[in-house]
Amino acid sequence: MSLMPYTYFMPTRVECGNGISEKTGEMIKELGVKNVLIVTDKGVRAANLLEGIEKSLHAANVNYEIYDEVEPNPSDETIHKGTEYLKQYQNDAVLAVGGGSSIDTAKGIAVMAKNPGHIFDYEGVGKIAIPPLPIAAIPTTAGTGSEVTASTVVTNKETLFKLAVISPYLYPKLAILDPALTLNLPQEITAATGMDALTHAIESYTSKAANPVSQALAIHAVKMIGENLTKAYFVGTDIKSRENMLVASMIAGIAFAQSRLGNVHAISHTFGGVFNIPHGIANAVLLPFVMKFNLPACPEKFKDIAAALGKDVTGLSTIEAAEEAINAVIEMNRTMKIPLNIKDLGVSKELIPKLVEDSMRSGNVHVNPRLTRPADIQLIIERAYDGILEEF
Repeated sequence: MSLMPYTYFMPTRVECGNGISEKTGEMIKELGVKNVLIVTDKGVRAANLLEGIEKSLHAANVNYEIYDEVEPNPSDETIHKGTEYLKQYQNDAVLAVGGGSSIDTAKGIAVMAKNPGHIFDYEGVGKIAIPPLPIAAIPTTAGTGSEVTASTVVTNKETLFKLAVISPYLYPKLAILDPALTLNLPQEITAATGMDALTHAIESYTSKAANPVSQALAIHAVKMIGENLTKAYFVGTDIKSRENMLVASMIAGIAFAQSRLGNVHAISHTFGGVFNIPHGIANAVLLPFVMKFNLPACPEKFKDIAAALGKDVTGLSTIEAAEEAINAVIEMNRTMKIPLNIKDLGVSKELIPKLVEDSMRSGNVHVNPRLTRPADIQLIIERAYDGILEEF
């Protein structure tokens, strides 16, 4: 039980079900929306994932335009271009359809449609003064949980830094979880986004800012991901495991919206900004090394995580059981052909000083369970570079 006062707040309406995205129009209309901007990427559009959504908008007499310029690790340029597009067509809400990049971009567009200046002006917590346009989100990957969080992450292309904008205003009004939209995901995206969700759940559970509500959600998400991710990876078309992964990703999002995250995200965001490495893959590769660093600070919680991931910890000491949590993550990475070191991701040792400096700018460092200094971040990166998992 937490000794600190805490608040639990999650205002997003969540609708989940196979094929439910074909009712998007009527649900959007209930928000009072008449003219929505769909924010997505060209891959989602080419895969015809918008077809049922568009039909439902037509049926509900909701006008829409499509902005499909979203890229991985979306930049401020993409957000501001989308904002101009929205103003041109006078849309009164945004509907994100896609992965975390689309949802984050939609959030940024909704903010800038109503607030002055530049998206970077709102870096940090609670800087948004004017409520944004209504935000709805339909995730097509089971990973980021952004459909239920109060944050968006934006890349500054000039400084190669990924910054976070955090505000209760950024909670979407509506999240629609339709596992049918995830059935044809490539294996590598299933793996990357699934490990992103697992990282959210583990970092939320061990965060210094966690509370009893967020921890209950986080450990349940860990269990669901442990039971469903590899099946979704190897079978792909199993609708139940796809639905469970979408729900687990959402639950992990609800958890970390309360607790923040930790050193994995502090470092992985720099990898995305500097090297444009996919966020989920960066998280997956870094996770065992940060867990090893954090283990002395919270071995009891790691024991819980090991059990949630299906490890038999009967008869083991707390430390031995905690080590099994790390082993479980390594096994999942290996099973899904995720690299076991960051050298294979294209990380350059020459840029470690910048990576350390940018990582320490993240608020996630402050809620990491183990006190973290710049030298610690450097050591984690160096160990992860060569794939050396030793005591810290």
